[in-house]
Amino acid sequence: MHKKISRFMLLLLLIPVFFQPLTTNAVAELDKEAVDQYVVDYIDKNGLPGASIVIVKEGEVVHENGYGHDSDGQPVTEKTLMKIASASKPFTAFSVLQLVDEGKIKLDDPVKMHLKELSLDDPGLEEITIRHVLSQTSGIPNPTIIPPADTLSEQIENLHSWKLRSEPGEKYFYSNANYWILARVVEKVSGMDFSDYLKQEVFAPLGMDDTFNVIKSTDAADGLAEGYATAYGTAIPWSPLEQLISGSGGVVITARDMGKWLAMHTNKGQNASGEQLLSQALLEESYSPQAGSEKYGLGWSLSSPDVKPERISHSGALTNFQAQQDIVPSSGYAVAVLLNSFTPTFEHAYEISSGIIQLTEGEKPEIGASMPTIIDLSLGFITLVYLALGIRGIIRSKKWAEKRKHQKAWRYYLRLIPQLLAFIGIGWLFFIVPSLQDNSSTIKDAFGLWPAAMFFVAVIFLIACVVSAGRIYCRVVLK
Repeated sequence: MHKKISRFMLLLLLIPVFFQPLTTNAVAELDKEAVDQYVVDYIDKNGLPGASIVIVKEGEVVHENGYGHDSDGQPVTEKTLMKIASASKPFTAFSVLQLVDEGKIKLDDPVKMHLKELSLDDPGLEEITIRHVLSQTSGIPNPTIIPPADTLSEQIENLHSWKLRSEPGEKYFYSNANYWILARVVEKVSGMDFSDYLKQEVFAPLGMDDTFNVIKSTDAADGLAEGYATAYGTAIPWSPLEQLISGSGGVVITARDMGKWLAMHTNKGQNASGEQLLSQALLEESYSPQAGSEKYGLGWSLSSPDVKPERISHSGALTNFQAQQDIVPSSGYAVAVLLNSFTPTFEHAYEISSGIIQLTEGEKPEIGASMPTIIDLSLGFITLVYLALGIRGIIRSKKWAEKRKHQKAWRYYLRLIPQLLAFIGIGWLFFIVPSLQDNSSTIKDAFGLWPAAMFFVAVIFLIACVVSAGRIYCRVVLK
């Protein structure tokens, strides 16, 4: 009997232990100097022009700073404006969820109920719900070449000939079009321009006085310096591809304002004054995997199980800016990294954010070799070799033609096919693709996608053009 009582008492003593929250390795006090040194070392090693960061813990900003310079030669600070591209999607989702909170729409309402102007060349459109477009499971594709548009309404009209990639709710397919649709839904339901809605209902209550939304990637913005494209371990000032990005990537923000946004997310949806901007239930729903997608919630990407600690995130990139925001539920920390440059072969913003998260976990991040620089320099070396061989081929065009002067014409020109295919294929990429569907892209925009690779491709094109012309000239004129 005494043994049973003793066991019962022991069990009672252990119950509080079972119900304690899981502990993490999160540091009690962040080493801000270590953070600054890490970011400075990282951007120096990778040839990045500038960065700004903010770190939040349980509703409070614990550190914010800027590093490097902008394209105007000014130091980057926590108050420097940056474009965050697709890291804007959580803001769009948040505005939609506010309307759900107010009872004006429901997550499982058909999109057509609130956006009658939406038309697709697919009967599956009728089955697409608000939840589907929020969770990227609508099946709507994400083409890169579409006609230009100046408003969300015009962009929605551009979708009329599209077909779904899958049945609604079946699979995850990331698409910017989902978030153009959501932004337009906000306009229709609220009766406000989407940019005005964000300013009045999201930015202003959070005190995000410097943040705003743009319609197109090339829209002028006071105080916003041009970003950069990186190549061969350095950075080149670069203008973005012109495209409509409102809803899918139009937020322009500072690290300081990003801190206010993340502070609300780590404070149960409340701003600094205690005002509830979104119910905790909907906030939690936005962080949760949805049917058909284990990797995306409602406007947020969810880390895979092998990423520790687990994160609720969203990244974004244009051809001259890159951004990352991460919320770490297990520690209460949240981090945002804004870069005024874009590197096509590596997500520097994600890597920097991951390093900072390691510091919040009491670990020391390592900065490895700059793989983008290695890749670009390797491509540069191959480009020089190809250029040298190409020049040699040009110089030897006459000799090449004389050696084959007795061949029949069809055999002679058949040997030119590899050069002609390169000329035609690359010429199509450079000169035809930018004009498809009257889109606003240019040859310069193609180079911005990956400067080192596109320079290599351009050299192939020029060599193919000159070698082919030289050998044809020698055949026709000098035979």
